[in-house]
Amino acid sequence: MLFFMIGAESEDRPEDRSKHDDADGSKHDGDERFAALDALSRQESEDNLAAFEGLSKQGDKRSSAARRIILPILLVFILFTAAGAVYVYSMIKPPEIHGPEHKDAFYSGEYNPDDEQIGSRTGAPEGLVYANRKKDFYTFLIIGLDEGVNTDTIIVASFDAEKKEAHLISIPRDSHVNVNRSVKKINAAYPAGTLNGGGKQGGVDQLKREIKTIIGFVPDYYIVINLQAFVKIIDAVGGVEIDVPFYMKYHDPYQNLNIEINKGRQVLSGRQALQFARFRLADEGYRGVTDYERMGNQQAVIQSFFERLLRPANLAKLPDFIQIFSDNVFTDLKSGNMIWLAGQLGDLRGTEALSMHVMPTTGTSGLPMYYEYLDEPAIIELLNETINPYTVDIKAEDLDIISNM
Repeated sequence: MLFFMIGAESEDRPEDRSKHDDADGSKHDGDERFAALDALSRQESEDNLAAFEGLSKQGDKRSSAARRIILPILLVFILFTAAGAVYVYSMIKPPEIHGPEHKDAFYSGEYNPDDEQIGSRTGAPEGLVYANRKKDFYTFLIIGLDEGVNTDTIIVASFDAEKKEAHLISIPRDSHVNVNRSVKKINAAYPAGTLNGGGKQGGVDQLKREIKTIIGFVPDYYIVINLQAFVKIIDAVGGVEIDVPFYMKYHDPYQNLNIEINKGRQVLSGRQALQFARFRLADEGYRGVTDYERMGNQQAVIQSFFERLLRPANLAKLPDFIQIFSDNVFTDLKSGNMIWLAGQLGDLRGTEALSMHVMPTTGTSGLPMYYEYLDEPAIIELLNETINPYTVDIKAEDLDIISNM
């Protein structure tokens, strides 16, 4: 290109060329060189232009081919992403309320050999039917296991999605229930159902049946939490803040239990929170707690857990908590249900919307079994004020509670 420009600028007009002729009529040698140079520059320019046009055509072909490949891939990716988002969104929904056709709702109409272990009133009480369910009101049976099949914690909980409030009722492990086995404690239900060949599901089903005799209905869903799940869930929210009332010390090699927690307000890790929640007996010379005090400690852990969970930083990590929950907890809640329930937590009016209660009792039987006798009138009042999922009140005839003998 540079040579072409030089040649164009140096070209003489015809009348000027005569001035450069020699006396003998021949052209000057410089004119011949300029002519040759001009021809060469023109040829190079034509070659360069042809090469450029060729490259441009090749580039256009490549761009067109790339567009033909990339655009369909991008379109497919967008469609799959959109379809995935729609599918995930469609899975996020509240738990279903079991209708009268659901066999687990009540155990009437069909013979069930497992019901032989239970006293009367396993059928549906009058009025406690699907048509009388409160709207958007859900109930849960929460079971905390030790390292085996023993139930350290039994809680019946409710969540009212309309009022945005929740209630938890802790049931004493030694509560006396009307069953046909030798150990008539509520915490023996899960091991009985498990060890009789039913596994985890058998344990849950048996406990649901026996729970029904003291609250009048079967909770909608169950959640079984083992020790490992408890530790991981507490650690996921950064621990729990607890005011430990005194120095707790207990060692039990048979349970692999080694508890040493200092007195005072502190943030407990998942492992420490588990020790605090399980603490009851103490080493010789140290103070222990009653079963009621232990339930109070467990409720303090739950209360602090929700306080931490409702913090904006932790609400942003709800998918991580749901994954931990799914991997370590035995439940009949679906992933979409858990996501929906987790989303509802952000609408709670703080922890004041979470109320803790203990199942009322009238006293203990003492040696040898130390049964806790349930207070039927107080229980009925508590149920109707808190976790009753029906628009009609639960009555004494709906329960099967054995009074203090």
